[in-house]
Amino acid sequence: MSHELHEQHHADAQRDDYRSPSGGPRASSSSLFRLRRRLTAWYVGTFALVLLTLGVLLLVALTRFVAGDLDASLRAATSEIALATERRERESAATGGSAIDAVEELRIPGRELFLFDTAGRPLVPATAAPEIARVAARTARQRSVDDRIELPPDRTLQLHAERFSTSSGHPYVALALADRDALDDRYASLISLLAALGAVGLVLVAGGGWVLARQSVAPVQRSMEQMRRFVADAAHELRTPVAVLRTRAEVALQRERSSAEYVGALQALGRETERLSGIVDDLFTLTRADAGERPLHRARVQLDELVLDAVSATGALAERRGVALSVGAADEVVLEADAALLRQLVVILLDNAIKFSERGGAVRVDLRASPSAATLTVRDTGVGIPPDELPRVFDRFYRGESARGSTSGAGLGLSIAKWIATAHRARIDVASTPGEGTAITVTFRE
Repeated sequence: MSHELHEQHHADAQRDDYRSPSGGPRASSSSLFRLRRRLTAWYVGTFALVLLTLGVLLLVALTRFVAGDLDASLRAATSEIALATERRERESAATGGSAIDAVEELRIPGRELFLFDTAGRPLVPATAAPEIARVAARTARQRSVDDRIELPPDRTLQLHAERFSTSSGHPYVALALADRDALDDRYASLISLLAALGAVGLVLVAGGGWVLARQSVAPVQRSMEQMRRFVADAAHELRTPVAVLRTRAEVALQRERSSAEYVGALQALGRETERLSGIVDDLFTLTRADAGERPLHRARVQLDELVLDAVSATGALAERRGVALSVGAADEVVLEADAALLRQLVVILLDNAIKFSERGGAVRVDLRASPSAATLTVRDTGVGIPPDELPRVFDRFYRGESARGSTSGAGLGLSIAKWIATAHRARIDVASTPGEGTAITVTFRE
């Protein structure tokens, strides 16, 4: 008895000494903050690159469009000069007057209009800058000229000039020009507006990106917290049986013992090893499930036969604990499912019900079929589960206060059962009354 107390005290000490890795949550939060910051930077950088690309493409397209539109409008203006000159010359032949009057009366917003003779002398208006006159003289020789000239002080002009002749045979040069500086100022205003809108967009993207990054990282954060808690709980559960094994071995070796005492010590070590092996197997199952490395091998399964087989397999445990195990309804049910996993699910539910039933208690299994579903219920007369603990019964490593010290489980069985049910698109529910028992129901939808 003193040996058992010593082992329990040593295991409790191991449990009390257990702590989460120092700085774990803080390090995790720091890593997640850096991840959110990087994601936000990626969002902003990507949006900025898209804006820059679109801005460059828009600017190039707009420049070409405006340049083409400007050239077309200048050509149209020189054509208007030619037409107006022709009309006034015909009118002047009947009423008197000059073709020059037609150009003086012609007005095109944003354009300066000139009429030259073929020697490059300005007719309308009476004077013109030498640079413009030279272009007119060149046009008289080349018939058509498109050019850009610089006039002091810092004035840039875009022009188009054409030589034409009226029906009377008089040759002229029509010239139209536009102020490029005014157009460039409009470009600058447009670019400034686009840049301001882009800056506002980047600020909005930065804010929205931070929110999106936070939402995106939230599942990762939950996964990291679950993983950290899983590792911590697993280490805690494994340390206890390992501590008991070490303590039993140390106690057995403290002095010379009889063969019977050594056999008893080895048997105790075997029981702890079996418990340790069970925990490791359950951890391996859950790890494979989380990683998606346990695919379902579906086939037609006779669920009623599988339930009866599981009842037969757990009968010895029920008999050893003095619990009456019985089968109520056993309707015929055929499912497309993984037979091995379904059997494990039923065994887990039966094993759990038997462990939490006191000697003299009872466990009953019912399998009922309906046109739309099949329902498997495992009901016991055990200690029951308090209402505040019901939402957590499927959590990994969770054992309620009523279960602590009464069983040797690690709190993984129902988690595995939950996973198996979910993998088969089934719903698993638990109902319990403290002191009266618990009923776990698995509903398979067809």
